[in-house]
Amino acid sequence: MNKVLKVFSLTSLFTGAALTMIPPTYADDDAIDSAIKARRGLMQLHSHYAGPLFGMAKGDIDYDAALAANLAENLNAVVNLSMARMWPPESDNESREGDTRAQPNIWEEGSDIGDKSQAMKDAALAATLVAGDGLDALKGAVGDIGQACKGCHDDFRAKDF
Repeated sequence: MNKVLKVFSLTSLFTGAALTMIPPTYADDDAIDSAIKARRGLMQLHSHYAGPLFGMAKGDIDYDAALAANLAENLNAVVNLSMARMWPPESDNESREGDTRAQPNIWEEGSDIGDKSQAMKDAALAATLVAGDGLDALKGAVGDIGQACKGCHDDFRAKDF
């Protein structure tokens, strides 16, 4: 057997064996637990892209036009993902104590959560248009992103788990 075929065969064997040892945790998770995990991951992505923009605006990170533009574009993409599956009823901090900080008022009739989400989408889009145009332009856009974050967190996110 030639060397390439031997390596391929061994790699396939080890990969197959490794995959059979991975527990099927995702398949066993219930839908609400999965949704909570997904939205927590999504919020980490928000922070991953917005955090350096905030840092540049505050002067904690040197302004880099190309990086700022890229971060704003990525934030815009993330905030525009469909999130409907991430917010099923009974995935709040009273129903799932210790798992989430999402307050039950998100699901109440008349909740303005949709408006808050739209404010974030608008702020992220506006940032994509100016983030690479200089620090002063970025500062204004980042202020709007911060206000959008704060608006949702103040009204719909508990301080503690």
